[in-house]
Amino acid sequence: MEHISQLTAESRDKAAYPDILVISRIFLPEEAVIGEYIYNRCLQDPERVIVLAASCSGDQVFDQGQQFPVYRWFYPRYWRSGFVGSILKPLVNILCSFVLAIKLYFRYHYRYIEWGHGYDFPSLLLLSYLLPIRFFIYLHGNDLLCVLHNPVLRSLFKLTLKRAEGIVCNSSYTRDYLRTALRLDTPTHVINPIIRPEKFGNNVASPSSLDDLRVRVRQTYNIPETAIVILSIGRLVKHKGFDRVIDNIPLLLTFGVDVHYILCGQGPSESELKSLAHRLRVDKRVHFAGYVPERELAGYYAACEIFAMLTLSDTKANSMEDFGMVYLEASYFGKPVIAPRLGGVLDTVQHEENGILVNPNSGYEVFQAFNRLCKDQQLREQLGRKGKELAKRRILHRSLYKSEGRNTIL
Repeated sequence: MEHISQLTAESRDKAAYPDILVISRIFLPEEAVIGEYIYNRCLQDPERVIVLAASCSGDQVFDQGQQFPVYRWFYPRYWRSGFVGSILKPLVNILCSFVLAIKLYFRYHYRYIEWGHGYDFPSLLLLSYLLPIRFFIYLHGNDLLCVLHNPVLRSLFKLTLKRAEGIVCNSSYTRDYLRTALRLDTPTHVINPIIRPEKFGNNVASPSSLDDLRVRVRQTYNIPETAIVILSIGRLVKHKGFDRVIDNIPLLLTFGVDVHYILCGQGPSESELKSLAHRLRVDKRVHFAGYVPERELAGYYAACEIFAMLTLSDTKANSMEDFGMVYLEASYFGKPVIAPRLGGVLDTVQHEENGILVNPNSGYEVFQAFNRLCKDQQLREQLGRKGKELAKRRILHRSLYKSEGRNTIL
């Protein structure tokens, strides 16, 4: 049920005593926004944390290279998708995280638990009664939504949050939604995700490397160096608004802009989007890159002039547009952003500073934003520079322990 990163007992003994158990069913090397968020948190205090997470492909090699001990509970591979997995995985998460957290307590005598998301919270609630620890719980958006519609889960979840030392929200929008939905007195902190350059590989280290990547990606799609490239990255689903970007390509061409559009991602709307591009006779200018691994995304960011995602509010999908990591990544690479005035995006994109916020349902607003950025190189560079600056700002998770007198902001 458990496997341990192969850090030697000797090296653990030499380190400072860890006192924070970080628990997450999602953790690297699995590519996921929550996993990246939790991993970046652990890197801030490697001498203080122990990680407990679900297994995933490639985890043993990954865990061996970490500065902190990593423990895993096991998932059979055939549980990771499908109907059986959807039923059994939450039960396994609750049971294994509970049992192993108790086992690790007797080994490390940790003082705190940081629960990495709202999922599988009953385990945390039980642990809070059985162990002499304090805990923080992180909320990202959809993990909050998924419990609110069930009266029993909602009641238990509210009790869990009341018992917490603090709640960590990844965006102001998630915090505000939480306050409206549950009206709690528990201290609530907003700690936005941060960029870890290493996830993009070693090619982001120098401008010349990025220039090489830019040329390579443009050559792949036969895009001239002088053309304007718009980029989107995400799952190809209807509410992400990719069709609104495609709708603007023929309009921009009519206004004399030599423009191309690259979409990175897969999803159920792919055939519909390709049909739209064909109907509008821009299929040679709309390029579907498919799934692109994180380590290759730097080339796509480098290749574009504008990053655009026009996500729509979708209450039927029971999902929340939370922080918007791709907007932050685009800013990190110095790219101006066109984004919706929606949810946690407002933490990432500041209007007229690192991008332009629009109503994605207003065709006029959207077109004006594209036309303006496509034709004004100076504005693109200005917004890109500010975006780089904003992307480097961060609040560290050790701010949760400010009573201990540690530095918190960089």
